[in-house]
Amino acid sequence: MSTSIVSYTFVQIAAIVQGDIIDLCRAELVINRLLLDSRQITFPETALFFAIVGEHYNAHKFLTEVYEKGVRNFVVSQAIDPHLLPNANVVLVADTVTALQQLASYHRQQFNIPVIGITGSNGKTVVKEWLFQLLHKQYYVVRSPQSYNSQVGVPLSVWQMSSQHQLAIFEAGISQPTEMARLQTIIQPTIGIFTNIGTAHSKGFETQKLKVFEKLQLFKNVKCLIYRADYALITDCIAQLKQQNNSQYGFETLAWSTNKLLCSNSPILYFAIDKHPQHTRISTIFRQKPLNIQIPFSDDAAIENAIHTCLLCLQLGLSLTDIERQMKHLQPIAMRLELKAGINNCVVINDAYNADLQSLAIALDFLAQQQQLPQKTLILSDILESGQHSKQLYKAVADLVIQHKIDHFIGIGNKISANKILFKQINAQFYANTAQFLAANLLFENQTILLKGARTFAFENIAQLLVQKIHTTTLEINLNAIAHNIKVYRQLLQPDTKLMVMVKAFGYGSGGAEVANILQYNKVDYLAVAYTDEGVALRKAGIKLPIMVMNPQPNTFEAIVRYKLEPEIYSLSHLQKWERFLLYLNKAQIAKSIPYIHLKIDTGMHRLGFEETDIDKLVQTLKNNDTLRIASVFSHLAATDSTEHDVFTQQQISLFNSIHQVIQNQTPYKIMRHILNTAGIIRFSANAQMDMVRLGIGCYGVDSTGTIQRDLMNVSTLKTYISQIKKLAPTETVGYSRRGVLHQTTKIATISIGYGDGLPRCLSNGKGKMWINGQLAPIVGNVCMDMTMLDISHIDNVQEGDEVIVFGEKLPVQQVAHWANTIAYEILTGVSGRVKRVYFQE
Repeated sequence: MSTSIVSYTFVQIAAIVQGDIIDLCRAELVINRLLLDSRQITFPETALFFAIVGEHYNAHKFLTEVYEKGVRNFVVSQAIDPHLLPNANVVLVADTVTALQQLASYHRQQFNIPVIGITGSNGKTVVKEWLFQLLHKQYYVVRSPQSYNSQVGVPLSVWQMSSQHQLAIFEAGISQPTEMARLQTIIQPTIGIFTNIGTAHSKGFETQKLKVFEKLQLFKNVKCLIYRADYALITDCIAQLKQQNNSQYGFETLAWSTNKLLCSNSPILYFAIDKHPQHTRISTIFRQKPLNIQIPFSDDAAIENAIHTCLLCLQLGLSLTDIERQMKHLQPIAMRLELKAGINNCVVINDAYNADLQSLAIALDFLAQQQQLPQKTLILSDILESGQHSKQLYKAVADLVIQHKIDHFIGIGNKISANKILFKQINAQFYANTAQFLAANLLFENQTILLKGARTFAFENIAQLLVQKIHTTTLEINLNAIAHNIKVYRQLLQPDTKLMVMVKAFGYGSGGAEVANILQYNKVDYLAVAYTDEGVALRKAGIKLPIMVMNPQPNTFEAIVRYKLEPEIYSLSHLQKWERFLLYLNKAQIAKSIPYIHLKIDTGMHRLGFEETDIDKLVQTLKNNDTLRIASVFSHLAATDSTEHDVFTQQQISLFNSIHQVIQNQTPYKIMRHILNTAGIIRFSANAQMDMVRLGIGCYGVDSTGTIQRDLMNVSTLKTYISQIKKLAPTETVGYSRRGVLHQTTKIATISIGYGDGLPRCLSNGKGKMWINGQLAPIVGNVCMDMTMLDISHIDNVQEGDEVIVFGEKLPVQQVAHWANTIAYEILTGVSGRVKRVYFQE
């Protein structure tokens, strides 16, 4: 949701978006919040919901849900039944995304302040956030939240502008031609930064040159464009535009380079770079005056981003002295929220590196997604923003806390404590500083805790207190990647095809409850687990989705009923045991609490399932017992990832369809059918989507067919650290049984992972490798229970404490599985429970 202090009436907005009012029941309502996501609703009484329609998404399906949550203002592009939204305001437009952009463009035109527009392949968000770090004391700044740079993200960003703001910083990203022209009319920047050009998001463009020209459309009518001249393609395209004498591209250019030859006899600024291990010195001559800055980074990307940031500050008129002083203190940008296990059965969300109103709202939305524990606590520091009156700022904070239904609020800092009267409706405590809070020694139990603090408050000390001490080996799970992968597979489905996602085996090693939570948030239709206790754990963690149990033992039937799980029934004897169990239930409970069942048909997998010869008896049993309620009939394909078995797969599908039809003919209500697994979704969607599909390992970023692997994001990263480095002579051996025989002087790194953590022992003696400092390091000797040794002789600048990737984006789990002569499933599910899971969301 995006908020503006400026308010509009519904009638005004209808006129701005050129829509037809089809219902006006509450003309008096004022609107200052734009809403696109039915899952993130706060302040519904002043919100306007846009029913966005995409290729595989239609928000009109959620109109009733949004209405039930209190929203009374709607923009739609499809005819709706007015009885669905009584006492509401509804405007009909041709396209809701266009209407959103029209409204944002109109809103932008109401303000005459410097607006910085940033585009490029990489670095947009870092440059934006560093500019905020450098400028927030001089200006009251409005900026894009996170990476809100898309066709809908930019309008939400611009909508935040108000008369109090003195400077705006917005980023813009594109993936298709014509998109930037639309974003330009919304942002209307006065100063531009073109960070760089690379291969990201190139699929929609025939050539890189066309992509550069498209991006340059953002800078129509800017006064100044800042860019790096080392990117020859950017320089050439700018020159071509200027040669056309188009007044829209008559901007001044502030180009720079680290190539001295390129800058000779040229207006291009030369920057000299002096790198050190922990910092970099950067110098230039700007308008006949020397500028010498130092930044606490030494990587090339940070240097490039820092120079863009520095030049923008110079363009705004900041003094050389102020820039030199502030650049020393640039902070790394926390690009993600981390979810970790805490003490006393708590969960801790660590966002302890920045505190502003914008990022607070985002973090609170993430907190609201967590259903594992009943209580929610927010620990918040002073918000270090200039330009906004303190009382008004903390009134907005208090409103957010109330709307997000926070159970316990803790404010740390003199400013927030001075405004504690604004939090009187909340269970709140206040402390002058972090040390005072730590001295209070509060007890936290069974709650989800969000830490949100400015860096100066050193909330990392609070995190150290609250987060469970963890083994140095961790499995990081990217929740954004799971959501992305779900979207990729949904794009292969018809809009009405339901999606069941497998969370068995502890969510393929990623964590059952945490993964189920993000799946529930992303509105999958069903979950599936292997055993009843897994389903019970999900229910206790607040998961409300239907859950199918794939191998329910009769002694767990009572738990299945109590926790409203849905068992798979796979044989006549299994069905008889279910029937006998139902007889033990109280008749009064039967109508209310008996769950649906799912009938498994064996069409060739020959694992579990009714065989074709069982179907007559199965149908007769179903006819004789009306307490048996069937949710679905399904089967499992044996070889969807193998083209050599496609004929057999089609036979399975054909047999399943005929058996389903027999069962359906004897049932007075529709029964869902599903047969496709992850590989089947990719290869057999054309004729076998049916009513639902089952997504397994694809959700976790692995495509066993290899067809769409490049479209998926890596979810799990297993990482550890180097404990010790030794240089050993050729006469030495390494590890148990002296299996690691050295033939030359070798540098050995001992790392904190072994077969006790799930690293297969078969990777010993060079079969397996790990990723260190951008290179592969082979395993030396036998993998031990808790440790493993690596040969790092060929890798420069390796130190004790350096990170080691066992598998992840740079070293795919499929490769590790190949070395271990197994499959990715086994590697993922084999990561042991002592390896702590760290969940993060970008």
